[in-house]
Amino acid sequence: MTRTVSGKAAPLGGLGWLGILRLGLVQASLGSIVVLTTSTLNRVMVVELALAAVIPGALVSLHYAVQMLRPVWGYESDIGGSRTRWILGGMALLALSGTAAAASTIVLESDFWIGLACAIVAFVFIGFGIGAAGTSLLALLASRTAPERRPAAATIVWMMMIAGIVLTAFVSGQYLDPYSHNRLILITAIAGAISFAVAGGAVGRIERRVPDQRDDSADEAAEKPSFWESLGEIWSDHDARLFTVFVFTSMLAYSMQDLILEPFGGLLYGLEPGETTQLSGNQHSGVFLGMATVGILGSLMAKRKSKILKMFTILGCVGSGVALGLLAVSSAFAPDWPLKLNIFLLGYANGTFAVAAIGSMMSLAGAGVKSREGIRMGTWGAAQGIAFGIGGFFGTAAIDFTRYLTADVAQSYAWVFSGEALLFLLAALIATRLNMAPVRPHAVSSAKSSDFQPAV
Repeated sequence: MTRTVSGKAAPLGGLGWLGILRLGLVQASLGSIVVLTTSTLNRVMVVELALAAVIPGALVSLHYAVQMLRPVWGYESDIGGSRTRWILGGMALLALSGTAAAASTIVLESDFWIGLACAIVAFVFIGFGIGAAGTSLLALLASRTAPERRPAAATIVWMMMIAGIVLTAFVSGQYLDPYSHNRLILITAIAGAISFAVAGGAVGRIERRVPDQRDDSADEAAEKPSFWESLGEIWSDHDARLFTVFVFTSMLAYSMQDLILEPFGGLLYGLEPGETTQLSGNQHSGVFLGMATVGILGSLMAKRKSKILKMFTILGCVGSGVALGLLAVSSAFAPDWPLKLNIFLLGYANGTFAVAAIGSMMSLAGAGVKSREGIRMGTWGAAQGIAFGIGGFFGTAAIDFTRYLTADVAQSYAWVFSGEALLFLLAALIATRLNMAPVRPHAVSSAKSSDFQPAV
């Protein structure tokens, strides 16, 4: 069975569903480390160590800031001949630096400045690990998956990442209480070791056994462009540029809530560390169900998939804004508000817009004049990283600032959640202009449009 690309026949091969599930295990492993280093550790610093919320906010922002290098890592994996080594190297670095970040809590308690220096170094390397592994994994998925399977592959991989986060949150939550720093370090180290082992087994030999699904026939005689030429090519693409703006805006809204939800549960609802870790798991359970909803409906209505993806992107952003608005209202009713249900609904809305956007990302990754999956994924990853860096810091700083102005914890959270809700509504407005069914330019110019169109 073949498909026609640029007037030439290419094999309809690529990753089967088992191979896609294997890459999903890598993404799940990555998420299981991240949830401990960003959510649980953040709560420990704010509540148990009584640090200003802006400190863990700045640390998490730092690990996102270094992910501005994602386009570079993506470009290097494009031209380097092996994405697997970038994935495994990044996972190893993430596991080690995540454990080091957990260990910094002991030093912070005895010597704040030395502990802070240790935490800064650890979070920088966390950012390097996530960026190198995550960008190369998505590029590998895009380049080794047949175009018609890419949206479904994206849904599966992201659902598995959320499953990894949920499983880690619930299991670690069971063992974190009664809390101690040593217990946190041990749990983080075990999670890192297991994650690296799973990732290594899952990604092994996939690159060797599965053929590349990209069509480079139009570029065979061309020299490899420089990094800046490749980046300029992406930015000149209207669809890719607008999608970058959407990713930045929606992730800015999402990241502002990410670092303040667990402290919110601890300060206003009196929840213990294990309970707020499970609260994070509750949110990601909603994310998982939201992603599943989009995946199922997208499969049932495959002929209208591009419209379904766009609809869920918009509705997910609007739903996220509504759920955050309800959290703002809940500040006045704590601890009697149904917090778990509210956060589950927030997660559900987050999941619907996220997986719909990811499905489009997978198609856009291979829609350029030249195959540049790595640098395209890196560009959107950088937009996300910058948004998370700004949002995480701004969200925590806004909490501290509004608490200073109002001298009221409940009011400060109400103001910040309201601001996040407005950002999500802005993201929904941008999403109305997104083109969810891009066509690769050189394929259109040299072949009939019916010969090849990436399904979304």
